[in-house]
Parts: sequence; structure tokens; C-alpha cells
Amino acid sequence: MKAVILVGGQGTRLRPLTCNIPKPMIPLVNQPFIEWMLMRLRDQGINEVILAVQYLADRFRATLGDGSRLEMKLHIVEEPEPRGTAGAVKNVEYLLDGPTFVFNGDVMTDLDLRAMLDFHREKQSKVTISLTPVEDPTQFGLVEMDADQRVKRFLEKPRVEDLNSNLINAGTYIIEPDIFRYVPPNQFYMFERGLFPVLLQTGDPMYGFPSRAYWTDIGKPPTYIDVHHDILIGKVRYNFQGQQIANRVWIEGEAIIHPSAQIVGPVVMGDGTIIEKGARIIGPTVLGPRCQIGPDCNIEGAVLWEDNRLAEGVTLRNSVLGRNNTIGARCFIADGAIIGDDCVLGPENRLERGIRLWPGTQLGEKAVSF
Repeated sequence: MKAVILVGGQGTRLRPLTCNIPKPMIPLVNQPFIEWMLMRLRDQGINEVILAVQYLADRFRATLGDGSRLEMKLHIVEEPEPRGTAGAVKNVEYLLDGPTFVFNGDVMTDLDLRAMLDFHREKQSKVTISLTPVEDPTQFGLVEMDADQRVKRFLEKPRVEDLNSNLINAGTYIIEPDIFRYVPPNQFYMFERGLFPVLLQTGDPMYGFPSRAYWTDIGKPPTYIDVHHDILIGKVRYNFQGQQIANRVWIEGEAIIHPSAQIVGPVVMGDGTIIEKGARIIGPTVLGPRCQIGPDCNIEGAVLWEDNRLAEGVTLRNSVLGRNNTIGARCFIADGAIIGDDCVLGPENRLERGIRLWPGTQLGEKAVSF
């Protein structure tokens, strides 16, 4: 079974975290998200994957190679220019020879792919679209079906008075390659606003597959933090790496933890973590490899990438630190703040309200306060 993963976007909504790394390569519980995704596909019977890449393609090649490390076959195909969702798959059409899964590279889901494939084959569908229920469909694209689950209509951001369903497009498709005869070559063309409306006109069978599987878009800072919390508290199936050293506390390798430090799970720590005296680490929290947490720091609900150094008395809550940051004594970082890579913060800065610092930012003592 084959799959195409669309990883062509530049991750602008997630910047500054994606300034130096493609969005699908960002860490998810200390593992590249795309690697987690590939392993999940492999475990559900997909053994060959095409990555449709447009941004920082060499990073994918360096990390994933030909896929043999993950026990699968991997093609990394670079688009000459952005082609859109359907155009990107049209660009790799020559590699497709049967029903193919198509995934957006920023969607986190534990959808049952085998059940979706069985449904697709039973209905003899040309396109099957995964659907998920949401509380407020007015912010999404609504999908209407008949009693047999055949798609009848798409409504983009419908008005409340037009609602008769709460099922939206969840961004996972199964597609028969022959429908790409409707997609123009070498052009920007979308599934949602191009191909799917065409299929409604031609009458090619297109079905919806509703599911209550976990589903979220990791492409925005708030949801990137939320998905870590959801994984750590058990809302989504996930196999934690490393060893569990206490109740819901995992270490991936070796760590130095002062006896007076307090760690309350769920917490994941990368190899080489150092936690000094009096520090408090409260889950759901992820510490990347080689992070050094200074004396009397307080960390809660945070995500730290690798090589971060926190001086004495730093407070970090519900925020993200990229790579290789130096955080001065008694800094307070909270409320969805995002710190890019290689930043240096002097003592007693206060960063809140979703503030974002671009890579390489340097702040003097008490330079920012809310």
C-alpha cells in the first residue's frame, strides 16, 4: 500500500519555530513529527510513501534517507514550484499504481486506516474523504452526504442557519489514480476547491468516512502546545521512547537530576538532561536532549527543544523554547510565548500573551515586561 504526504508548505503560521526547519520536521515529544507519522503508517500496512516536498527538501533527505531505517520505502520528490494539494499529487502521479492514501503533513491523527481502506473498497469509491465532527463547523469546510455516505455537497465556512451536519474534512484521503485525469499538469490546483467540486459534477463516486479518531492541526503555536499535552495525558495513542523512571516520567537516555528537584508527570526528558537543586518540573512537559534546568526553576506545561539553558529561578509555563536558547535568571515566560532558536535573554524579562521571538534575538536585563 502506498501513501503521499503533502509537506510542501513553509509553516508560516508556526514561525518562528519553522524559520530553520520544515514544519513536518519539528519535534513531537522529542521525535520529528514526520518520523512519528511514517512509523504510524508503517504499522498500519503502508510500506511505500512519497513525500511531496517544496521547502527545505534537503532536511528531509538528511533525516529520513530512503526510509530503510524505518523499514519502508521512501521517495522524496521536490516540486519545482508550489502546486497546491491536488497539483502536488499530480506531480508524483507516475509513482501511483492503485488506491493511495493522501495526508496533509501537519495533521495529527490516530485514524484507523485499515477500516477506512475497507470502506473505500466496499463502496467502490474513487475518492474517500475522512471526516471528523467539530463543535463549530462554521469555521471549517462542511461535507454533506446522503444516507449511503456518498458526498453530495461541500460548504465552506457555512452560516449557522445552513448547518445540517457537523462533519468536516479531516485532511486524509484515499484516491484512485485515474481521477487525476481531471487535474491539469504543472499547475497550482487544489483538492478542496478544484478536484472535489469537479467530481461532484462528473458523478464519479466520492464518499465520506466519519470517525471520532483524534484529529488536530499542529500548524499553529496553540495547537502545537495542545497536541503535546494531549499525547502526554493519554488522549492520543503514542508509544513513548526511553524508560519510565517514575509514574508517567520517561527518560530517553541518561539524565542528572538533583535529589531536591521535584518532577510530577507526565514528563518526557531527552538524553543529557540536567535538572539542578530545587527545580520543579510539572507535566504535561517535554524537555529536549541536553537541556539544563537551573536551581529553583519552575516549568509547567512547556515544550523545550534541545540544548536550552535556564538560569536560576526561571518560570516557564505553557510556552515553547526552540533550540539552543539561553534564558537569564528569574525570567518569566508564559501564556503561549514562543522563543525561536539561538536566543539570549538577560535576567528578569517577562514574556507573555503569545509573544514570539525570532531566532537570534538578544534581550538585555528587564528589556521586556507586560
